Amino acid sequence: MKRNILIVEDDPTMRVVIKRTLTESGLEICEIYEAGNGQEGLDMLGEFEIHLMLVDIYMPVMDGMEMLDHAADHPDFRDIPAVVISTENDENRIDAILRRGMGFVHKPFTQQLLEQTIVKLDNR
Repeated sequence: MKRNILIVEDDPTMRVVIKRTLTESGLEICEIYEAGNGQEGLDMLGEFEIHLMLVDIYMPVMDGMEMLDHAADHPDFRDIPAVVISTENDENRIDAILRRGMGFVHKPFTQQLLEQTIVKLDNR
């Protein structure tokens, strides 16, 4: 299934790394959109048809968890799968993310790990 992916990450270099990792993976991708913070991410969810979100936690303006909370409360966005890509080390917070049905990938990550996490979400 070809999908449109939204990368929400405040670090432009990390966005390039994530985008390159996705394009070099075996995943079928149609479009990749980029946002620099959670508010921009929410705006893009309203503007484009998104099939998967890759979201950092720590960002200015609106952090990733706040963005994902808003998306979960919106009927048009609540079913879009998400993978949190972060340096987060708090096991309780990571467990909470996983219990919400999202994927979690630590930075730095490998192409294989990111791809496996996305495929695992597809199989839920």
